[in-house]
Amino acid sequence: MHYQPTADAADLRDQRIVLTHVLALHPTHLRVPELARELNDGPADFAASDSVERAVRDLTGIGLLNCPGGLVVPSHAAIRFDELSGV
Repeated sequence: MHYQPTADAADLRDQRIVLTHVLALHPTHLRVPELARELNDGPADFAASDSVERAVRDLTGIGLLNCPGGLVVPSHAAIRFDELSGV
């Protein structure tokens, strides 16, 4: 099966937010529910948590995040791109 990332503008925005946050936290890692709470300023509603989970899934599918043991970790490629982009 070939992975098809989502192309919806809101999904892309959520992916950008999640990846930027995960890279900013690195080397600290969070689990998906913790990441959702942090990005939503506390307890999140289902839709807000779902958008973070979807972004993590999509970013993992294209190789920018890894989730070993449930921890959200930026891939080596994402870290290197972040270094090169100077963000």
